[in-house]
Amino acid sequence: MKKNTTNNVRIIHEYSKYLSEAKRLDQSTVDGVMKSINRFEKSVGHIDFNKFKAKHAIGFKKYLLNQKSIVTGDKLSKATVLTATRHLKGFYQYLVTQKGYRGKINYSDIEYFNLSEKDTRVANAKRPKKVAAVEQIVQTLEMMPCSTMIEMRDRALFAFVILTGARDGAVASAKIKHIDIAEQNFYQDAREVNTKFSKSFTTYFFPVGELPSKVLTEWIDYLTKELGYKPNDPLFPKTKLAHNKNQQFEAVGLLREHWSNADPIRKVFKRAFESAGLIYFNPHSFRNTLVRLGENLCRTPEDFKAWSQNLGHESVLTSFYSYGDVPDYKQAELLRKLAKPAGNTSLGMQEQFEQFMKFQQMMSK
Repeated sequence: MKKNTTNNVRIIHEYSKYLSEAKRLDQSTVDGVMKSINRFEKSVGHIDFNKFKAKHAIGFKKYLLNQKSIVTGDKLSKATVLTATRHLKGFYQYLVTQKGYRGKINYSDIEYFNLSEKDTRVANAKRPKKVAAVEQIVQTLEMMPCSTMIEMRDRALFAFVILTGARDGAVASAKIKHIDIAEQNFYQDAREVNTKFSKSFTTYFFPVGELPSKVLTEWIDYLTKELGYKPNDPLFPKTKLAHNKNQQFEAVGLLREHWSNADPIRKVFKRAFESAGLIYFNPHSFRNTLVRLGENLCRTPEDFKAWSQNLGHESVLTSFYSYGDVPDYKQAELLRKLAKPAGNTSLGMQEQFEQFMKFQQMMSK
């Protein structure tokens, strides 16, 4: 098995640092890029990157299209192939600016990483998203047990995510002091909370009913009054494990430590939905739920801008494009309404036009 050349190892390390420090990408994204580069090296026999030609890009695409997924056993999806080729295109666009590579790589050869228009369309095709309704989430919350401190924590965790739409990394790193029950908000302080792009912002609890807020309030009271937790302690403490009489690990309580990653959070969600007899909705999907709720509740462009900002989005378009697809049932409902004969709607159309123009202005700010 061939190994990387010294030059390859060095420049991969430099590129990884560039993505993390200059482009400010999170580690999971950087790891994905590194995996794509590793695949490319395997496909070309670990040649030095400065020997790159168009044939290597073409060969890489063929190599990927014939590879099988370790997880499914099927051929890699077009979306995976597109992501990998884009990673390599970005990598070589970086290389041509670096000493030792300038003048040795033909910039036009990098364009050969592009997939065909047909494959790109297939890769970018959106599949219908399964999104939980708020009612399903609250129903699941009602069914979650709360007789032990671990069960209480898990229930509060579930309630917290639908109240705030916080990403799992932020949830895992949140401290008690970041929650203001009186003001009903969560201050996502990037100095201590693991937020996307290290951005600080305040999220006010979304209007999803009384139960989630009640569960979270009771949990914080339990932590501070019963267990003596302080403001700097984790909001959702790590599980304490110990050996039982059979020398097997079992949960025995809580540690005053944060989870090191979001895996335990996803496990909590999976157990909760399974117990409720529902399919699994991961923590991040609650953001889709909240966007759809906002689409139903918001009446003006300003309303939706505030709703979007509450999710940490700087642009309303982010909420629409990333989370706001019209679900199939809603699409059918809207089309059926349009098929009915319309009465005198000139005033309504004028109002709609004015709202649209306001919305355009809001997005441009």
